[in-house]
Amino acid sequence: IRDGFFDGVLDITTTELADELCDGICSAGADRLTATGEFGIPQVVVPGCLDMVNYGHLDSVPEQYKNRLLYSWAPDVTLMRTNEEENRILGKTIAQKLNQAKGKSTVLIPLNGISIVSSKGNQFHAPEIDQILFDTLKQSLQSHIPIEELPLNINDEAFAERAVERLLEIISHSNQQLNKSTNQQ
Repeated sequence: IRDGFFDGVLDITTTELADELCDGICSAGADRLTATGEFGIPQVVVPGCLDMVNYGHLDSVPEQYKNRLLYSWAPDVTLMRTNEEENRILGKTIAQKLNQAKGKSTVLIPLNGISIVSSKGNQFHAPEIDQILFDTLKQSLQSHIPIEELPLNINDEAFAERAVERLLEIISHSNQQLNKSTNQQ
């Protein structure tokens, strides 16, 4: 992004934010979700996989999290379910970063699960906890940033189609605004 290779960003899996918050192994650092906004690049952001924090083997989970809901995704990957307070923080973190964006941003919310393991019948299914994340996002985002709630799981084909459609819409709108501005000069 910082090298200018992107005209738009579809950011569906933001799990690195949860890992940054809870010392997981997939943290991308404090700058995660900032470059797109800094450069005014149109973006569609989804709170994907914020139901989980990634650790290695079960014995690598930090002591303070040992009594939490843990799921062994693979022999060397243990996932921890995020809780209410972590979801409040994550919602505020995303909103803060998007509120500072110079370009057009949209948030899509998959109401039927933000990961495969948070879908109905699976290990991390806790819609009341996910709703805290969604409500915090809605309350914390500036009014010019649209939020679209979809009665879908993040892994549903219809969700992917809508995400791509929305990104193309905002890229087109941004290009029209740029052309209009250029023509007026």
